[in-house]
Amino acid sequence: MSQKNQFQSIKGFYDILPEATPLWFKLEDIARKVLSQYGYNNIRMPLVEPTELFVRSVGEHTDIVEKEMYAWEDQLNGDKLVLRPEGTAGCVRAVIEQNLTYNGSQRLWYIGPMFRHENVQKGRQRQFHQVGCEAFGFDGPDVDAEQIVLLARLWRELGITDVELQINSIGDADERAIYRQTLIAYFEQHADCLDDEAKRRLHANPLRILDTKNPRMQAMCEAAPKLMDCLGEASKAHFEKLCQLLTDAGVAYVVNHRLVRGLDYYNRTVFEWVTTKLGAQGTIAGGGRYDTLVEKLGGKSTPACGFAIGLERVFLLMQEYGVTANNAPDLYLVNVGELAEEKAFNIAETLRSEGLSVVLHAGGGSFKSQMKKADRSGARYAAILGEDEVASGEISLKPLLAQGEQQRCQLQQVVQKVKD
Repeated sequence: MSQKNQFQSIKGFYDILPEATPLWFKLEDIARKVLSQYGYNNIRMPLVEPTELFVRSVGEHTDIVEKEMYAWEDQLNGDKLVLRPEGTAGCVRAVIEQNLTYNGSQRLWYIGPMFRHENVQKGRQRQFHQVGCEAFGFDGPDVDAEQIVLLARLWRELGITDVELQINSIGDADERAIYRQTLIAYFEQHADCLDDEAKRRLHANPLRILDTKNPRMQAMCEAAPKLMDCLGEASKAHFEKLCQLLTDAGVAYVVNHRLVRGLDYYNRTVFEWVTTKLGAQGTIAGGGRYDTLVEKLGGKSTPACGFAIGLERVFLLMQEYGVTANNAPDLYLVNVGELAEEKAFNIAETLRSEGLSVVLHAGGGSFKSQMKKADRSGARYAAILGEDEVASGEISLKPLLAQGEQQRCQLQQVVQKVKD
């Protein structure tokens, strides 16, 4: 196939290459470990869900539903389907469908790709990956705080510093309804400052105007009435207790009165972890409470709280901080000569059975060329099998990453020296 006829990946859908996957593994493994420390259990949902699930949960007038979803009609049966743009709605659907809260509360987490037709930028792709965390059946601010503290621990484990926690309370539905009218009236008084996007949102989703990135609107939005002033006693007490728990845990935070999040299902607590090191895509994790969503999607009234982490952005941040990882083998098994080649296969299997990672040289070649490949593999040792080693029943072990003399060893000695 000529170069001009070669296939290329779709814009916003990208390959994660072998040199990057060790750091991805490190990120994912540490996330799994931390989530397990807090008692969260893994759930795996389909990539494809009913379109209506996100219209009803995320919100009809959100960017996701209006212009970002990959949605289509199934040609076989006419079902309206979508590639999941986020994980919470699918997780709630699974909890309801599988009756997971029948015996009480649930702490769940998931990992995988999400899909949104957005403008592609650094840290923002159309297929992107998230770790999501959802807790069902807890109505107090202690679980809100737990999830925030969990994330603070995750950043420490990943070697990430200088990230800021922003929190806010957006109250309950009746409180937001009162605030919504106050906000619309305020924005109507400043209609000359609104851009086209804000005018479109004015009566459909006015809270999202507060989250604008338009520099011309910043001062006007900063001076807007604050939702906190419309909160009732219960919502205020919930937020005050959350703040106290975070203070007691030593987690610093900033109250951002303009933080509303982009999805309609949130109530009370909302939060984001942000960084200044990734340009415009500064939010690396965000979440909050969604106490009415389970009932809205057909389940019993169940309080809930969750968050999602943007893994591409966290990966970039780890690189920014110089965090490294590799999956280099313990041994590169060099074999020269027909008899050595025959024996090397079984020797490699024996070493793997002892818990070592072993790359067996394949395809022949001179001793010199094989040693060059051993060096390039990143292996800690070259295990050399030639005619002399075959005759003596030994293996020559040569350190590659540290100073040391090449030694002749019995097979079990090789295992012990590499493990030491």
